[in-house]
Amino acid sequence: MSLAMPYQSAMDGAVRHLVSNYNPKGNRIGWLMMSSILVEAWDLYSIAFVLVFIREQYHPDPLLLGLAAAGTQGGALVGALLGGWLSDKIGRRVMFLATMVMFIVLALLQAFVTSVGWLVVVRFLLGVPLGSDISNGYTYIMESMPKGKREVMGNRWQFMFAVGEVLTLAVIAVFLVTNLDHELLWRITLGLGAVPALVILLMRHDLPETAVWLIRHGRFREAKQVSMDMYNDNLDMLPNEDITVPKPRPTAFLADIRRDPIRWRATLYGWIACFCQASEFSTFAFYLPVLLLTVGVTADNLVGTNLALMGLYTFAGIAGWVGPLITPRIGQRGIGIAGFGIVFVSLLVAAWAIYTGNRIVIPFAAAAMLWGHYWDASNCMTIPTVVARPEYRGTASGFAYMFVKLPSFLAIFLFPSLFTAIGQAGATLFVAIFPLVGLLAAIFILPEIYGYESD
Repeated sequence: MSLAMPYQSAMDGAVRHLVSNYNPKGNRIGWLMMSSILVEAWDLYSIAFVLVFIREQYHPDPLLLGLAAAGTQGGALVGALLGGWLSDKIGRRVMFLATMVMFIVLALLQAFVTSVGWLVVVRFLLGVPLGSDISNGYTYIMESMPKGKREVMGNRWQFMFAVGEVLTLAVIAVFLVTNLDHELLWRITLGLGAVPALVILLMRHDLPETAVWLIRHGRFREAKQVSMDMYNDNLDMLPNEDITVPKPRPTAFLADIRRDPIRWRATLYGWIACFCQASEFSTFAFYLPVLLLTVGVTADNLVGTNLALMGLYTFAGIAGWVGPLITPRIGQRGIGIAGFGIVFVSLLVAAWAIYTGNRIVIPFAAAAMLWGHYWDASNCMTIPTVVARPEYRGTASGFAYMFVKLPSFLAIFLFPSLFTAIGQAGATLFVAIFPLVGLLAAIFILPEIYGYESD
């Protein structure tokens, strides 16, 4: 049977009922979705540190080496769009299981490549499930937790990034201290990304499809069963029969969000914030190991650089934990203004310190920059996902993540050339443009949407 207005009203009511009242298992689901960030953090930061060993073995040209570093970002750009759309079309559960299986296989394959060219290919393919899993995970969080709590959980992704980065650095530090052969070091490091992915897959395998997705697809009997199992609520406002719901076009979400000025401004800010935070991190922070070495902060000492970075990212992890906790008090707008403001000032100080040779200031400026970054990046995915209507939520989340991965790919690929052309100080000053744009967007575009409820 076709969808009629009475069913539409019942569906809207059931969705509002779910997102307003329940959280018995929502925290567990939220943390399981956040855990996939560990996988991406491992991949992103491990390649940054082992590139020197890959270059030592294969002597690739800078272009090919840059593609090896940025390959997963390019693949994630494809995965974000494709995975978000498929999440809306075939379901959240199918996608999060499929992405983890793909990542396990491809992460292991990295350890056995025979050339940098093959490494580029594998890492591009590896990025597809990474981009898909993040966009799918955000839709799962927004449909499994009530308003207010889901925003806090969504904002914790930067904390999980910090945990993943510290773990990666700790493992690499052990390898360096034990004088592991450099070829074995980079191969084992990249291949180890499959381990957390396998653990996450085993922990996720029994999670059901979200009741919200089932409702929006007219599968009322399954939705009632999921709600009963999770919340002991039979959703009596829904009939006991399934209905056929027309499938929305993937691009229809753009027209949908334009109908509501609040949702449109929030989404527009999310895109801008995604682009700006990814640009500031994938330039200054991603190449921080190189910066610390070249300006003489840690001398020519890989272990010392590694330990310094562990300290910086531990500090950043505290910021990633504190930011979501204070978001209910200062709002999504407040955390965005504070984060971008701190990053902007920190980068100006870092540029001055590099230019004048005040090496002692650089680590403190870097720490402040990372603190601000872990705040301004915390909500850029949460905001466009939470304001999207459920039938477009995966697509909206994937579209937003595209604005993270596009600048990440370009910055990691091209920033070394900028570094060489205008110097470390000039490049750092250039990067300050991005938090300035983000700060202005937070002040003049973003409405406060903490606790927002979409039908």
